[in-house]
Parts: sequence; structure tokens; C-alpha cells
Amino acid sequence: MPDNLEQRIRSSQLRDKITTATAAAAWIKDGMTIGMSGFTRAGDAKVVPLALAERARHEPLKVTLLTGASLGGEADRQLTEAGALVRRMPFQGDPTLRAAINSGEVMYVDQHLSETVEFLRSGQIAPVDVAIIEAIAITETGAIIPTTSVGNSASFAILADKVIVEINLAHALELEGLHDIFIPKRRPLREPVPLTKVSDRVGTTAIEIPAEKIVAIVITNQPDSTAANLPPDADTAAIAGHLVEFFKKEVAAGRLTERLMPLQAGIGTIANAVMSGLIDSPFKHLTMYSEVLQDSTFELFDAGKMDFASGSSITLSPRKAGEVFSNFSKYKDRLVLRPQEISNYPELVRRLGIIAINTALEADIYGNVNSTHVMGTNMMNGIGGSGDFARNAYLAVFATKSVAKGGKISSIVPMVAHTDHSSHDVDILVTEIGLADLRGLAPRERALAIINNCVAEPYKQMLQEYVAAANARGGQTPHILEKALSWHVNFLQHGSMLPAAVAADLMQAA
Repeated sequence: MPDNLEQRIRSSQLRDKITTATAAAAWIKDGMTIGMSGFTRAGDAKVVPLALAERARHEPLKVTLLTGASLGGEADRQLTEAGALVRRMPFQGDPTLRAAINSGEVMYVDQHLSETVEFLRSGQIAPVDVAIIEAIAITETGAIIPTTSVGNSASFAILADKVIVEINLAHALELEGLHDIFIPKRRPLREPVPLTKVSDRVGTTAIEIPAEKIVAIVITNQPDSTAANLPPDADTAAIAGHLVEFFKKEVAAGRLTERLMPLQAGIGTIANAVMSGLIDSPFKHLTMYSEVLQDSTFELFDAGKMDFASGSSITLSPRKAGEVFSNFSKYKDRLVLRPQEISNYPELVRRLGIIAINTALEADIYGNVNSTHVMGTNMMNGIGGSGDFARNAYLAVFATKSVAKGGKISSIVPMVAHTDHSSHDVDILVTEIGLADLRGLAPRERALAIINNCVAEPYKQMLQEYVAAANARGGQTPHILEKALSWHVNFLQHGSMLPAAVAADLMQAA
């Protein structure tokens, strides 16, 4: 046992619950619903899920797994390979699980991240039988102090019949005090969330549950999986540049100040690079009210640009993780981690006036955005929290590179093959080509703004021809239905959205 066991498990009675991952996993039975900590590779349980997968290889065992967002490490992969998952929600990012979802082997429920515990709390989905929560410590009263994420952990622990805790020694006790655990009352008796500034703290620093609910404690010593974001490139730098210029114009028009408004950025390379682009901008005293605090958040702190950041998890690259967690006192009083239903709470997004910056897989000429389904059918990861923010943001920005697969796919198409965010919720569309401000524009005007500002050739000319033909047919939102998805069909049949003749000409020119 570790030397500081008394600091990690402060109730002497609970120390009797220390056991192995295998013994802890035995509390989970076939057909149960499991609520597991973890939000975008941070703060996830490390060893009990693997012990559960090992059991499933040798005995009938299938479970429904709920998390905050994607898990790190091997959990989703091993559980999938072992055949242990029958249903998964609300977000994932594992290639093996993704393949099982797309083959129909695992039933995947893609949800707005603010909604999962709302469904649980109101009994609209099956209740959580066992919660598995990673923690840095357990208090004298049995309250659980999370590690690098909160996600849905608090509500899972509160609502579950039984709780298994993984005490992870790889996370320093210095994280204590970072969290702000606030749980809304059940509807219809809910009161407004009393948070009016990004830096407000309105809850507790630990997840308060009856100590008797904790049935097993497992000691681990494994760091979080790190982010695999690519460094900014010419295209992502151009996207950031277009946004900075747009924000400058908003300041000049009196709609923003040099502080902008609280920022939210989706997970991934493009959103992270866009945030990094603010380092060399004229804006200062920035704040964040987001889900995942990535490298760019701490780069903005280090550059003196960011004053405070609120999120639901901290997910960093290997290099940045080493820098941040080895000197955490430098940042701690400017950070807070909240449950994801609070980080993504529509009431707060609208009250605080969030500028939401999220990534699109594809968008169409009217501003509808597909953020989840490749070619309209195959799930990538999930909608995550982008819808929570986009519908309620002060400014809803969606960013994407204009082309993919070496130019064989245009990210701007006549009609998206799957819609996650309708044009009603999209204010700004930006690619490396340029930025389209869609506010106050009718569909025909939106099409011109997007095509003229965001589309690469030869797709730009192709869309101009499509719109001209569609407009001739009439309608408030003109389309040629027999051609609207022809680009996707062409890619599936020939490996490129470009017509064969155009593709051949480009190959010859190259």
C-alpha cells in the first residue's frame, strides 16, 4: 500500500474496501448498466474496465456502458473485442468500437452531452447499477474527489446503486479544490443555476455520496492517455487568421470588446489550432467556458492572454501535460472543472454569451452541418457537446478544411448527407479559403456567401453551377433533389466527388 494511503482514503472504514480490479469487477453482472468516469481521454477508470473485459472473454457478460465522453487507454477496445458491450452512449472515439457500431454489433446512442444524466435523473433510460469513478482521494465522509475530469461522474455516483472507486496515485493531491460539483434539482422544481461569471464556484469540491455505497476501492498508478492533436499547419493557421480578422471587425462595430466573450472550443486539431491562433491576436483578458481544456488553453495562459478557464476535463499532449502537471500551482486558481451538464448547460451558454467554435465534417451551401457521419452513414465519434453550445451561443462558429482526402472530397457540398446542426444554429462558417458570415441572410444569400468565401476550386465552380440550376427551379431553399447527394454517390462509386473528366484533368495537370 502507498505511504500516503491515509491522505488518499481518509475514512479508516473505507480502507477495508481496498481490493483488486478483478474482485471489484465481480460486482458487475450480466445485463447491468455501468456509469464510468472519463471525458475525452481524461479521468477515466484504468483497470476495472479491463478486468471486466477479461471476464467477458470467459463467461456470458454484456453491459450497457455510459460515460461522459470518449475514454482513453484500452477500455472501449477491449470491452468491444470481448463482446461485453451491447449498448454505448453518449460519445466515443475508439476505432474498434466505431467499427462495431457501424456494423450494428453495438447499439450506439449519440446524445448531446448535456442530456445523458437528464435522461437518467428522470428515469427515461435504464438506471445505472454500478458507477466506476477515478479519484485522487475519498474524504472522511465518503465524498469522491475526481481527477482530471468530472464529466458525468458526479451524477453516475449519486444515481448508482453501488460505486467502485479507482484511486489513481499518478494524479497529485494538488488537484483537490479544482472541481466545482453542482447538481441541478429534478424538474419541474429546478431553480436557475446561480452562475453568472465564468469564474463563479457554486457547488462542492467533491462528489458527496453515502459512504456505504462504495463497495470496492482499487489502487492504480496510471497517467491519463494524452491527446494526439497535430500541430497547426498552413490551413489551420489560415482558419485562425480569418477568425481573428472577423473578431477585429466585430470589435470595430461595437459588438465585441478586446475581451471578446467567453470562448468554447471543440476537441481536436482544428479547434485547438484556432484557439492557439489567438496568441498573436490583439485580444486579451480572455476567458473560456468550454468542455475540454486543451494545449491551447494553457498556451493562452502562458502568453498572458487568458484570465480564467472553466471546463469539464483537461486533455493535453504529452509535452504539455508534463509542463502543466509538473507546475500545476501556476494555473490552479485560474481553473475549474464542472460536471458536463453544467459546462454544457444551455441556460448558462446563453446567459454568458459564449462564442462557440466547433468542427464540421462537412457543411452544405445553406449552412447545415454534419459533424458525425461519414458519407451520411458511418458514425465517426458523435455530436458531443457542439449542439449544446451552437443552439444557444452568442456566436456559433463551425470550422473545417475546405477539402479532404487530397482534394477527392469537398467539405462544402450541395446537401449534407446527415444533419447534426441545422442552418438555424450556424452563424459563421470558416475554412482556410475564407469566412462566411451567415447572420441575417436568407438561404439564397447564405449559399452565395458560403460558395464565394469558403470553397476551393474546382468545387466552387461546380457549386455555382448547381445553385444556378437550383434557383431556376424555384423555392425558398432551392435544391435539385436528384443531384443534391450526387457528389457523395460519386465518391462512393469512383473514389472522388469530382466528375471523372475533371479528376483526370487535375491528375494530368499535377
